[in-house]
Amino acid sequence: MNNVYKLHVRLIKIGLQNDPVSLRRLLLSFAAAAPASLPHARSVFARVPFPDTFAYNTLIRAHAHSSPSHSVSLFSAMRRDGVSPDNFTFPFVLKACARLHIGHDVHALIIKLGLGSDIYVQNGLISLYGSLGSVAGAFDVFDEMPERDLVSWSSMISCFANNNFGYEALGLFQDMQLVGNLKPDEVTMLSVISAVSSLGALELGKWVDAYISRTGLKRTVSLGTALIDMYSRCGSVDDSIKIFNAIPMKNVLTWTVLINGLAVHGRSEEALKVFHEMKNAGLKPDHITFNGVLVACSHSGLVDDGWRVFESIKSDYGMEPTVEHYGCIVDLLGRAGLLNKAFDFVDTMPIKPNAVIWRTLLGACVKHNDLKLSEKAKVKIHELDPNHDGDYVLLSNVYGQVGRWDEKANVRNSMREKKVRKKPGYSFLNEGDMVHEFVSGDDFHPKSNEIKRFLISIIDDLKLDGYTLFTCNALHDVEDEEKEQSLSFHSEKLAVAFALLRFKDRRTIRVIKNLRICYDCHCFMKHVSNKFDREIVVRDRNRFHHFSKGSCSCKDYW
Repeated sequence: MNNVYKLHVRLIKIGLQNDPVSLRRLLLSFAAAAPASLPHARSVFARVPFPDTFAYNTLIRAHAHSSPSHSVSLFSAMRRDGVSPDNFTFPFVLKACARLHIGHDVHALIIKLGLGSDIYVQNGLISLYGSLGSVAGAFDVFDEMPERDLVSWSSMISCFANNNFGYEALGLFQDMQLVGNLKPDEVTMLSVISAVSSLGALELGKWVDAYISRTGLKRTVSLGTALIDMYSRCGSVDDSIKIFNAIPMKNVLTWTVLINGLAVHGRSEEALKVFHEMKNAGLKPDHITFNGVLVACSHSGLVDDGWRVFESIKSDYGMEPTVEHYGCIVDLLGRAGLLNKAFDFVDTMPIKPNAVIWRTLLGACVKHNDLKLSEKAKVKIHELDPNHDGDYVLLSNVYGQVGRWDEKANVRNSMREKKVRKKPGYSFLNEGDMVHEFVSGDDFHPKSNEIKRFLISIIDDLKLDGYTLFTCNALHDVEDEEKEQSLSFHSEKLAVAFALLRFKDRRTIRVIKNLRICYDCHCFMKHVSNKFDREIVVRDRNRFHHFSKGSCSCKDYW
């Protein structure tokens, strides 16, 4: 950076500060020193009397990554000044637009200018469409490309992965290998790993891990960290630990990802141990690290440890706790049944509590059957976010648990009047490159009738072993038989029944659910794991539950 300023001073001294060739060289130097040099680069550019395409391109490129809004503004100025963009202009303009999630009309301009066949421009368009969530638009560009380089394939794989088309991303990765002359790099593999993580497909994750080893791709910090996260999200935190121990270089994010993985798998003491090892290694935790540690404490009721970690954020590291950190403490106290202390904590927060914090309190009140505080929390939530379906369901549940059926019915009626729809529960499990999806109470699956008959027979057998359906949260104005049927067909139960039917020799059943697992399904999974001698891993909205031999890794604290 100092060398750039020295060059500028030298040009001024010898009277060449307005020389076109010298300014061209100076702009290039500033671009290379971005982002620190960008304000000075703009001031130099402003003194260019008649900037040409090269000058604009240089400055647009320099701003594309760290200051994309300036790139877009410069491109607009370029058009106003009548300076023609070329095939070097658009890759960086598209990159800036992608970061800002704008630019729907840029493709038409590119075609109008006859630049739509340039491979670098096409690659930029794929990335842009991906950032805008237009997978079809991205694939149209990709599909029409006569030639594709590694960036083309990686961009399209990334587009699929980032827009929840995990299997399509993996399928395209396989197609890429069939091309034969392209070897995936770190960027490609990071997108592939992201796709596997979203699917929670452990077998595919192991295949990707083995592929990286087989091809000799260097396990950089980024790649190692992504693999740690992948294994955790696929339900195998033990494999995460193996990767963590094997990679030579680790940064704060690497340690944080492992801490988060241990936390969501209920291995809180280990998460705290890793946190202390990280500090002993001389690394300073960041806000995300603290969030992971506090989640670990919350999931296992480690109230004293959580308080110490929270207080250390400011006392030991001079950092201000974020609203997420305050939310973790509210969750920590609420789960532990310290409801009044949690409410007092919220009342004295220096940050205004948001709807998420009040919703956390509402959930804790429901869990501990405190109707008075539940109503107080609901009033606060209504002021901030009145139409969230989960709040109505929680309040309805607490009324049901204390037998106040009229109030429960009023909550449900209020939902109907305000057209607040309860989010349907769904679960899925993976089989090779197939996904089996199950929707609560629906006949979505093609083998629905067979699955339901088998599930009812399982429940009947489990009742002989002491399992009782938890029906108090079902509607009061239906018969007990209907209540039981409603609970019987929750999506995760349907998924497990299907797995028992389909995979006779599969020791572990892995289910991913979009909502938090309910009390009844949690009890059901414990009984099934014991009756059928299977391990059942359920990844719900908040955490993992590992059921084995009649117990759960969460120790019934969730």
